[in-house]
Amino acid sequence: MLRPWKIEIQLDAQSEKAIYLQIADVIIQDIQTGRLKAGDALPGSRQLAADLGVNRNTVVDALNVLINEGWIEAMPRKGAFVADVLPTTTPHSHSGKQAISQPETKGLIHLYFDDGFPDSKIAPMTELARAYRKIFNQKARWQLMGYNSELGDESFRKVVAQMLNHQRGMQITANNICITRGSQMATYLAAHCLLQAGDKVIVENPGYRPAWKALENAGAQLIPIAVDEEGIVIEDVITCLQSHPHIKAMYITPHHQYPTTVTLSLQRRQALIRLSNEYGFTIVEDDYDNEFHFGYRPVLPLASFPELRNYAYIGTMSKVVAPALRIGYLVSNDPAFMQRVAGLRKIIDVQGDAMMEQAVLELISDGTIKKHIRKATLFYKNKRDKTLQLLKKYLKGKANYEVPEGGLAFWIEPVANINWQTVAAELLAKGIKINTPDNYSDNPHLNGFRFGYGALSEIQLEEGISALAAYLPGKE
Repeated sequence: MLRPWKIEIQLDAQSEKAIYLQIADVIIQDIQTGRLKAGDALPGSRQLAADLGVNRNTVVDALNVLINEGWIEAMPRKGAFVADVLPTTTPHSHSGKQAISQPETKGLIHLYFDDGFPDSKIAPMTELARAYRKIFNQKARWQLMGYNSELGDESFRKVVAQMLNHQRGMQITANNICITRGSQMATYLAAHCLLQAGDKVIVENPGYRPAWKALENAGAQLIPIAVDEEGIVIEDVITCLQSHPHIKAMYITPHHQYPTTVTLSLQRRQALIRLSNEYGFTIVEDDYDNEFHFGYRPVLPLASFPELRNYAYIGTMSKVVAPALRIGYLVSNDPAFMQRVAGLRKIIDVQGDAMMEQAVLELISDGTIKKHIRKATLFYKNKRDKTLQLLKKYLKGKANYEVPEGGLAFWIEPVANINWQTVAAELLAKGIKINTPDNYSDNPHLNGFRFGYGALSEIQLEEGISALAAYLPGKE
């Protein structure tokens, strides 16, 4: 393939701007000036590295910046090409010294600090579409096939069970699993098959409101329990159990607590298991982003402990494959509970998307999912580290935060009390939307918010963090 363009750049090792950003900015300039046009092919990373006399990883980092910001597109086995539709931003530089331009929004939101969305640009959509077409084209099979099991395609459930057993230490079979249209459906099914009107459920505070709504819809009375740096506070749980003798369940996000991102300590995990067995309540464990963990290994879920008698475990593949892919799963060691789940699932949705389940199964079987998770984990770890640099630069002395060991978000707590409604309104007028503390709790003293970085480009991250910093006073 002919690649006539040759990069012209004098790299400055003494510059405050990283080498990979110098490379990225020169390529952006060549695109903006028309030297590189839509559809033009870029040299391969090895060739660029040789031409520039730099490490290939430096070039790969530069190309990742360009891909994430929408300047170029990577096509498997073909290379990198200038995107047909370019970002609608004004010329910019990645230099930290240069002021960040604020585009005119005219009432439109151009930047959203979500609660941890994945970046759809790195999703294996080409591979998924190919697998789906392959399954769809097997006409004879689908024409002969009637309704599938309300629990989901059995071969797919077997593979999910194998994954959970091997990677998360669980001991289950396909009969312990119901495939759902996302984790919210799994939460709804768990709530309505577990609870009756008036049942009391312990939830984390702050916590995940969509799950709270599903529990309340089933008639539950929620009892919020505080969260600290080790997760839900066990002393408060014990006090609650002693004062409310008929707690039916606990909804918890122990791996990366939503929204604070803290990991429930092993000591507290063991304490919750003992309390669950002693008081007879079911632990509903939402493991919403287990795959994206940056430490040595993810902490195993509570559902993997063989001594835990009553659990409902919820997971999702939406963040792993693509945000629009609505595939979640509900797991339990209680056969009677799973029968109720199957019955309710059949009422509200006779079966799931069997063809999509088979397509995802194809990607699991050929190793695409495993490869994508490795790639995505490194991608998000790098993005987390870049976000951390920006937080240190703009929020030093203005906010506290811990570096998350996984997931796609930071929990940020300003050092001063903030009028969040005013700040949110003023940022919204600039086209920047944030989730205020009332999204996570009714506690009026909660002063933190969840900052999702996964779906934002480096330019967007710097624009948003610098804009937020203007409204956060430092320590007096």
